[in-house]
Amino acid sequence: MPDFDPRKDMRVLREPTVYLMGRQTVNDAELDRFLADHGVSWQTDTEVASEALAEISGRLCYMSFAKPRPGGNKTYLGHILEVGHGSVLEHGVWNFLFTGVSRSLTHELIRHRAGWGYSQLSQRYVDESVAEYVEPDCIADDPELHRLWLDAVAHSHRSYMKLVEGLQQHFKDEPDRTLRRKLARQAARSVLPNATETKIFVSANARALRHFIELRGSRHAETEIRRLAVAVLKIMQTEAPNLFGDYQLVPLPDGTFEAVTEHRKV
Repeated sequence: MPDFDPRKDMRVLREPTVYLMGRQTVNDAELDRFLADHGVSWQTDTEVASEALAEISGRLCYMSFAKPRPGGNKTYLGHILEVGHGSVLEHGVWNFLFTGVSRSLTHELIRHRAGWGYSQLSQRYVDESVAEYVEPDCIADDPELHRLWLDAVAHSHRSYMKLVEGLQQHFKDEPDRTLRRKLARQAARSVLPNATETKIFVSANARALRHFIELRGSRHAETEIRRLAVAVLKIMQTEAPNLFGDYQLVPLPDGTFEAVTEHRKV
C-alpha cells in the first residue's frame, strides 16, 4: 500500500454544493380538460409548475377558479402562507443532489422524513480510499486544532485502507470478486469518521423544504447544515419566488446567514 500524505492525498472541503436535478411540469391539456368539464375558464400568471400546482390544488378546495382575486399567483400564494394552508404546498416537488457534505450532516438531514426521499452514496459498494473530508469552520480557522483534526482524520483513513487490504485477504476464499470487495469495505468503513464526505440525492416538496429551511437555516442549527439550508433557499428563491420569497437572510457573527420568515410552520 502506498504511503498516504494527508497534505497531498486528502481533499478537505468547507462548502456544500447543491445541484438542482429536476422540477415538475404541468399537463396543460389535462388542466384545460378539467376546467372545460366544469364549465369554467381560468389561467395563472406563473410559469413555475409547482407554484401553479399549489394554486390549482388550493382553488380546487373551494372551486374558486371562476372567481380569482386580483394579484395573480403571487398574491394567492402569499395568502396561503399567511393563513397557513400549507397542505397545498406539498404538491410542488423538486429533486436535488447534495455533495461536499459530511456523514454528520446526512445523519441530521435524513431525520426530515415527511415529504422527503433519499438515495445516498453507499460505503459498501464505493471505495473510500479517495480521501475527501468536511472540516468544520471552527476547527479550520485554528492552526493547532486544524493540525489535530488533520492527523486524526488521516489516521482513520490509513486504518481504513489497511483494513480493506487485510479484509480482502480474510475473504480470499470468496469466489465472487465483487462480493469480496463489498464484504471488505462494509467492515472497514466502521473506522471512517463522521467528517467523511458523502453525496445524497433528495426529493422534497415545497412544504418539506420550508420546514427544513426554518429548522436548519436557524442560528441554533449546526453550521454545516445551516450552510446547506441557505444554499437550498437561494436556489428556491430563484426557482419559485412566490413560494420562498418571504424568507430573509440575516448575517450571523460567524460569517454565515440565518433564514427567517414571518410565515413559520406553514
